Amino acid sequence: MTLRRQTPLISPRRTFLDSSSFLALVNPLDVYHEEAQTILTRLTNQYWQTYCSNFVIAETHALFIIRLGHRHATTFLQRIRLTNATLVRVTAEVEQRAEQIIFAYLDKVFSYTDCTSFAVMERFGITHAFTFDRNLTQYGLQVLTA
Repeated sequence: MTLRRQTPLISPRRTFLDSSSFLALVNPLDVYHEEAQTILTRLTNQYWQTYCSNFVIAETHALFIIRLGHRHATTFLQRIRLTNATLVRVTAEVEQRAEQIIFAYLDKVFSYTDCTSFAVMERFGITHAFTFDRNLTQYGLQVLTA
């Protein structure tokens, strides 16, 4: 009897994009700017599938207005639609799961947007995040590093 060697199924590499990664990529004064550039290059070269939610886009827009100004915030909105990132709209079910997470982790300081991100990641089986927000590691997700 001959045993055939089975090759493992390789699942696509997927990552969730967070507002802190967008800020670090755009702002050359950000402490994580160089690391963000390195991570983005790796994601591109290794053909990772990227995901983002409409809540993260809203959060990023607001963050850009506060830290970088209106022009950068507007440019971000124009450019995000041109990327290959899959935009996931937060549904009522995702919001419900986000609230379950908030109530289950009363000892953590997870924002509502963070928890909707966790719920989206659960829904799509995404275990990695491109972020510099360490709340995601507290929830048990893997944060990409350079």
